[in-house]
Amino acid sequence: MNTSAAPIHTHFERLHDTFLSHKTYDLHWRRRQLEQLAVMLRTHKAEFIQALAEDLGKPATEAWVTEIGFLLSDIRYQLKHLFKWTKPKRVSSPLAIQPARSRLVPEPLGVVLVMGAWNYPLQLSLAPVIAALTAGNCVMLKPSEVSPATAAVLAKRVPEYLDSSCVQVLEGDASVANELLTLPFHHVFYTGGGQVGKIVMRAAAEHLTPVTLELGGKSPVVVSKHTNIKVTAQRIVWGKFINAGQTCIAPDYVLVEEDVHEELVAALKEAIHTFYGSTPDESNDYGRIVAKRHVERLAKLIEPEALAGASLYGGEYDLETNYFAPTIVDNCSPESPLMQEEIFGPILPVIGVPDVPAAYAFIRSKARPLACYVFSQDKTELRQAEHFIQCGTLCINDTISFMLNPKIPFGGVGGSGMGRYHGKWGFDTFSHLKPVVTRSFSFELDVRYPPFTSLKTKLLKMLLG
Repeated sequence: MNTSAAPIHTHFERLHDTFLSHKTYDLHWRRRQLEQLAVMLRTHKAEFIQALAEDLGKPATEAWVTEIGFLLSDIRYQLKHLFKWTKPKRVSSPLAIQPARSRLVPEPLGVVLVMGAWNYPLQLSLAPVIAALTAGNCVMLKPSEVSPATAAVLAKRVPEYLDSSCVQVLEGDASVANELLTLPFHHVFYTGGGQVGKIVMRAAAEHLTPVTLELGGKSPVVVSKHTNIKVTAQRIVWGKFINAGQTCIAPDYVLVEEDVHEELVAALKEAIHTFYGSTPDESNDYGRIVAKRHVERLAKLIEPEALAGASLYGGEYDLETNYFAPTIVDNCSPESPLMQEEIFGPILPVIGVPDVPAAYAFIRSKARPLACYVFSQDKTELRQAEHFIQCGTLCINDTISFMLNPKIPFGGVGGSGMGRYHGKWGFDTFSHLKPVVTRSFSFELDVRYPPFTSLKTKLLKMLLG
């Protein structure tokens, strides 16, 4: 769907007019929208799974767990807490303004723009929409054009189930995104890479629009000798190669103590074989890279000159089918191209370190990651991780699973993003917590009014000091 500047502007004005009507303030309306989203996901499950397979080669089970099931769980959680979260909260009032009543009233921001990502094109499009609707906003959704099959299903099905005067889906390429960014949205939620994140932030600044940037970065894994190597390897392989490594919180590289370096690499290879067999390209449980140009990008990262003597396990790829094998690069150099930017694919560099503190020091010398994974059963090492590693989320003895907990926020820090969502934090992101103070006429304290006498000044100092 090619959308010209005029229709985009018209869509925005329609959403803005609807918001001004206060239609979205109604809690029963919000509940109905969330319920309808759930109906859409269940009714058209097969259609979404097919689209995800077309875009990314996603296995059906993986598509259900990481996209459809994830969203249904999110909707259930939002519905359960909708009325509690939206209820005004009474807070105390100081003596200086008594008699008075003070409350905090959550109110929607207005018309928000959600810019989805291609790697989880259903989840990363609709999860922010769910939070925005719970908070009572109108939403403009721009799915990623890099995953066109899923974008097309969203554009087709969302208007059938949601109130089209409040929710709009616009397909299109970067030109559509650029046009959207010229409009005065009340919040912009972007998921993707850092370079585009800067463009989004610059555009939003023209309207002083707040932004949430869910970016990425190189999420490290630290493996101590004080861990269960076999289970550690299985959890790393699962987190790394789900969605063929195209996950913003996928383990990007491993720092392992030299004492268990060889043992870990052997266990990683064994886990890959156990999960995907000797021919992963024939596995029903292994996905594909989103586009040929991304396969070519990954292939350059494992060219002999890029590896600089590191040993390679896997590395096979097929430009016709967008297949790229689960790959381990052992004894990877810290100066390798693999270590300079987020890999975003199924290549896992492994680097030996003398001890865990050395691994922490290495991580601290780099940009703050979206996630950091530490595998250890040593309490001192774990305390040090909590105290010294700055990252979006610290996950101990597992990878990625923290995403399933709606009671903790998700978001980056520094170069890995700003803002957060999931659960209550998503509601808060798309809400303004408006203070409302109501004073009574039953008593008037005139010490604040001129002319000021020494007694008035003394009383004011007592009240405010």
